[in-house]
Amino acid sequence: MIKEPTGAITLITENIPDQLTERPQWVCWRRETRYGKSTKVPYTPGTRSRASSTDLITWRTFKEALEAYETSEPMACDGIGFVFCSADPFVGIDLDDCRGAQSGEVAQWAQTIVDRVQEGYIEASPSGTGVHIIVESTVRDGRTRKKVRVDGEVVGQVEMYGRGKFFTITGHLL
Repeated sequence: MIKEPTGAITLITENIPDQLTERPQWVCWRRETRYGKSTKVPYTPGTRSRASSTDLITWRTFKEALEAYETSEPMACDGIGFVFCSADPFVGIDLDDCRGAQSGEVAQWAQTIVDRVQEGYIEASPSGTGVHIIVESTVRDGRTRKKVRVDGEVVGQVEMYGRGKFFTITGHLL
C-alpha cells in the first residue's frame, strides 16, 4: 500500500519491519502549530484524542493505526508513528536536516552514522530531509542529544530515544 501523506514523502507499509508492526505501540500523527512552530502531534488511532508517548493505553496496533490513517476516521492524520518504550528492545536515532528531499543525497556526517548501522531499519523522515534509524539497543536515561561538529562547526544533531518518544514512520527506505 502506498498513500501520499500531507507531507513530502509517501507511506510504504510493505517496508516496515515485522518486528515493529507486531508490537501494539502505534499512533497516528498530525501536523499542528504550537507556539508558532510546526510540530507532529500523536493521536490515538480511531479517536480524536491525543496520544501520549508515555501512556500505553493511548497506543494501538499497527493494523488499527493504519486503518485510522487510511480511512481518515474519525479524523484525517498525516501519518503513523511508532512509540518507543522500556518494554521493547528498540532505540530510535533521529538525524535532522541531513538529506536532500529531492536528490536523496545524505550529508557526509549523517552517512557516516548510517554506514555504522549493521542491523537495523533506516528510512527517510516525512519531510524527506531527515533520516530515522531504528536498532536494537539501549540509551542511558532513555534519551540523548549530541551536536555533530566538523572542524569545530556544528553541522547537525543526533537524537536517540529508547522510551517516551514516538517516531513518524514512512517506510521509505534509504
